[in-house]
Parts: sequence; C-alpha cells; structure tokens
Amino acid sequence: MVEPRPPKQTVKFVDEYCQWYKKLFSDVRNFEAFKYLHIGCISDLKRKSLPEIAKVVGLDNYQGLHHFLTTPYWKVEQLRALRLKLILEVLKGRPIILIIDETGDKKKGNTIDYVKRQYRSPI
Repeated sequence: MVEPRPPKQTVKFVDEYCQWYKKLFSDVRNFEAFKYLHIGCISDLKRKSLPEIAKVVGLDNYQGLHHFLTTPYWKVEQLRALRLKLILEVLKGRPIILIIDETGDKKKGNTIDYVKRQYRSPI
C-alpha cells in the first residue's frame, strides 16, 4: 500500500486547529482544501470568494476548493458533531454569550441610517 503524502503546511495555528478534523478527510487534498478555506476566512480579503482565497493561499485556480465544497467526500454532519464536541470540551460547562450579526454592516459611526443602538439581553 502506498502511504499518502503529508498535507502541505500552512499557518501554524491553522494547521494545529485543523489537525483535530483530519480524520474526517480520507484524501489529503480535501484536508488541504479545508485548511485553505480557514486561511481564506481569516485573511484580510474584502471578498471571501473561492478565486480570491485560492490566490491568497497560492493555488493556481480555485477548482479544488470548489470541488471540496460542492462534491464532498466527507460528511458535514460529522464535521458539525466534532466541532460541537470540541467546543463543549473547551468550555467545560462555562456560560458564553453568542452575538450574531446577520447583516454584515459595520456597526460603528452614524453613517447607516437604519442602525440603532444595540442592546444585549441576558440569556
């Protein structure tokens, strides 16, 4: 049996974080795409599109990232379950506050007319 090649290294903390999910991906290219998408999400890109992410991580084109998302050889349910398990392990029962901003609008300044002062309600 041929040993698969090791995945390409990226940013150390992204590699360390993504290592927790490696067992979900049978193919090294899928695992690399998973890491590349994480790098793209935390990058300073204005548009987080697949072509832009591919450029940032040094890929010739975005097709590999596209196939990773559209024809996955991994199970999203398994990824979600593992992510939740890891989060709960880190929290160790401590309460948290989750803030969701579904608009994407910047909330500072007075330039957006419909934005009013936002209050946090206790959970």
